[in-house]
Amino acid sequence: MAHIVVLGAGTGGMPCAYELREMLGKEHQVTMVNERDYFQFVPSNPWVAVGWRDRASVTFDIRPYLERKGIKFIARRCDRIDAENNKLELDGGEVIAYDYLVIATGPRLAFEEVEGAGPAGNTHSICTVDHALSAHEAYKELLEEPGHVIIGAMPFASCFGPAYEFTFIMDSDLRKRKLRDKVPMTYVTSEPYIGHLGLGGVGDSKGFLESDLRSHHVNWITNAKVTKVEPGKMFVEQYDDSGHLIKNHELEFKYSMMLPAFKGVDPVASVGGLCNPRGFVFVDSHQRNPTYKNIYSAGVCIAIPPVETTAVPTGAPKTGYMIESMVTAIVHNIADELSGRELSTKATWNAICLADMGDTGAAFVALPQFPPRNVAWFKKGKWVHMAKIAFEKYFIRKMKKGTSEPIYEKYILKMLGITKLK
Repeated sequence: MAHIVVLGAGTGGMPCAYELREMLGKEHQVTMVNERDYFQFVPSNPWVAVGWRDRASVTFDIRPYLERKGIKFIARRCDRIDAENNKLELDGGEVIAYDYLVIATGPRLAFEEVEGAGPAGNTHSICTVDHALSAHEAYKELLEEPGHVIIGAMPFASCFGPAYEFTFIMDSDLRKRKLRDKVPMTYVTSEPYIGHLGLGGVGDSKGFLESDLRSHHVNWITNAKVTKVEPGKMFVEQYDDSGHLIKNHELEFKYSMMLPAFKGVDPVASVGGLCNPRGFVFVDSHQRNPTYKNIYSAGVCIAIPPVETTAVPTGAPKTGYMIESMVTAIVHNIADELSGRELSTKATWNAICLADMGDTGAAFVALPQFPPRNVAWFKKGKWVHMAKIAFEKYFIRKMKKGTSEPIYEKYILKMLGITKLK
């Protein structure tokens, strides 16, 4: 019997546990370890931050759904990975031995890299449901006392879509409340240009998003390195594309949501030979770590190089479809190993995303993620807004059901009219 432990119950870890349980025989044990006892659908957090969703609508208790599928669930923090001896040390002293480990922890939010940043400082975040709820409390104060809003992404950020989403969602909400005229907005980002998205742009994302920001009266600063945030004031260095400092900004604000840089979580980053200097797990083409052959990894926590060098550091995003593809590769490769076969499945690193924009939306497809691409398009319409709302409900329902089917492929590719990816 083999014991497979999945560390992290997010949008990669949960499907991975379900797929493992579906594919492997009953003689093998699958265990899920997660710091919290609930699942959160992170793509809904921009809605939570303006009050369009509450906690109950985007979270659910994990245990009953996993245990119903024969998956053991342990709701404790992992303090240490003993990769040499194939063990996890958990909060409280419990030790779990594994034969295979799947790391799907997501990132550590590195607010400390910018002085005064983060919910414990002077900016808000929508990276977790708790952060989004805190951002909503501050948003209610903004509605009572309107003022300048800054939204964007810090240096080394790699997930820019939610910042654009939140900008347009807040704009839409303020317009509905007849308060938009009292709230100037500025988008501050480490991207070299609007619509870069950490992907070097997709189709005409630059033209689309610049036009939309302009038509919604949102100013922007690109190649922006936020150096410090004080209460009500953000300090920003702006660079040209060659990396030369061209301007220093001191921006006063009433409310700010800035996506932070990501790093690997501490117990993962501290394992020698497992990660790059920022704590992201090295994986080969089969999602397996080259140093520890029985450790696989998927999602935001893996090491992917930036698409290109930028004046202010940016990372490459890992979108839902890509993560799903990584998970499927891991499950098939562990099954191959247990059967004595050569590893045969590789992930498809394609970027496919639905982004809500308040009362409309944008969809982009980058096949493959790194240019030059076979397919690169960016489209906008009310249909994307409605599709993302429907997908939220669809994904949560499937996670409760315990499905092992490819959710993104079945829903998003069908909705986009894509039948096969190359």
